[in-house]
Amino acid sequence: MSLPGMREPLRHRSFRFLMVARAIVHLGNAIAPVALAFAVLDLTGSAIDLGIVVGARSIANVVLLLFGGVLADRLPRALVLQGSTALAGLTQGLVAASVLGGFASVPLLACLSVLNGAAAATSMPATASLVPQTVPAELLRPANALARMGTTTATIIGTSAGGLAVAAVGPGWGIAFNAATFLIASVLFARMRVITAAPSTKERSHPLTELREGWREFSSRTWVWAVVLQFMVVNAVIVGSIAVLGPVIADATFGRAAWGLVLAAQTAGALVGGFVAARWQPRRALFIGVALTLFEAVPLVALAEVPKVLFLVPTMFLVGVVLEQFVVAWDVALQQHVPQDKLARVYSYDALGSFVAIPVGEMAAGPLAEHFGMRATLLGGAALLVLATLAALCSKEIRTLSSSERSVVGQQGDV
Repeated sequence: MSLPGMREPLRHRSFRFLMVARAIVHLGNAIAPVALAFAVLDLTGSAIDLGIVVGARSIANVVLLLFGGVLADRLPRALVLQGSTALAGLTQGLVAASVLGGFASVPLLACLSVLNGAAAATSMPATASLVPQTVPAELLRPANALARMGTTTATIIGTSAGGLAVAAVGPGWGIAFNAATFLIASVLFARMRVITAAPSTKERSHPLTELREGWREFSSRTWVWAVVLQFMVVNAVIVGSIAVLGPVIADATFGRAAWGLVLAAQTAGALVGGFVAARWQPRRALFIGVALTLFEAVPLVALAEVPKVLFLVPTMFLVGVVLEQFVVAWDVALQQHVPQDKLARVYSYDALGSFVAIPVGEMAAGPLAEHFGMRATLLGGAALLVLATLAALCSKEIRTLSSSERSVVGQQGDV
C-alpha cells in the first residue's frame, strides 16, 4: 500500500474527528492515573485508600461493560460517545474541584470514580465499533492503524508529561486537564456526521435479551471466542510478568531508569507497527496477527535468563511492532465479519474477557514467584503464553479467515 493510500482515511471528515477525539482522550487519560494517585496519597497517605478509589472505577467498568455494548448498538454511536465523554468530563471536573478546593474525601472520590467507570464502560464498545461508519470498507485497515497510531502517540506524550505536570502544578490541575480533554472530545464527537443503518422496524427487546443476542453472535464464531480465550491467558501472563515482576527484577539488576527505557521501547515499537499495519494488508491478516503473538514470550525469557537492557530494549520494541499487527487485524476482522447492529456487543464481550484476566495476572504473579522462584515463574508464563497461542492457531477459522474489502456493514463514511 502506498503512502498516499495510507492517508486516504483522513479525507473523511468524520474519521478525522473520531481519530482526533480518541487521541485527545488518551492524552488526558495518560496523565490522570498519575494525578489521581498523588491526589489520594496527598489526602490520606494510604495505599489502601488509593486502591479503593481506583478499584471502584474498575468494578463499575467491568460490571457495566456489557450494557455499554447494548447501548452502543441501540443508539447512534456518535451520540453515545458525546454523552459518555461529557459525563466523564463532568466527573473528572468534580474530582479536580474537590482536590483544588480542599473538600476531597475518599468516599467522594470513590463515588465519582464509579460514575467515571460507568462512562468508560459506555464509550469503549461505541468507540471501537464506530470506525466502519466513518470510512469505506476498503479503508478499514489503514483507518484502524491510523487511529491506533494517534492514541499511541498521545499516550507516549501523556505518560511522559504526566509526572512532570503533576510535580509542577499539582495533581488537582492534572485531573482538571483530563476533564478538559473529555469535554473537547465530546464536542468533536458532536460534530461527526456518519451514515447509520436504517432504523429497525421491530420492537426493542429487553436489554438482557439483547445481551443474549450479542452472546450468540460472539459464541457462534469460533475465531472470535478462541482469540478472546487466548488473550485471557496472554494478558494475565504479560501483566503479571511485565507489570509486577519486571520492576522487581529491574530493581535488583539494571535499575528503574533503564526499566523505563525498556517500557518506552515497546511503545515506540507500537508506533512503528502502526505504520506497518496501515501499509501491509495480508489476506490472512488475523492468522498472521495471532501467530505473531508468540513473540510476546521472548522478553519473558530474556527477563528470566539475561535481564539486561541490551537484550530487553530490542525485544520489547519488536513486541510493540508485532502486537500492533494483531490489534489492527483483530479490529478489522470484527468490523468486516460481525453485523453492524451487533458489533458493539461483541466488542463488549471481547473487552470483558480482557479485563477479567488482568487482575488475575496482577495478583498471582507475586505469590507464584515467591513459591516457585522468579525464573521458573517467568519461563512458566512464557510456556503458557505459547501454548495458548498454539491452541488458538489450531482453529481452522483463524487460519483461513480472509480479509475482504467487502464489509457486512455495507456503509461508507462521509467525505
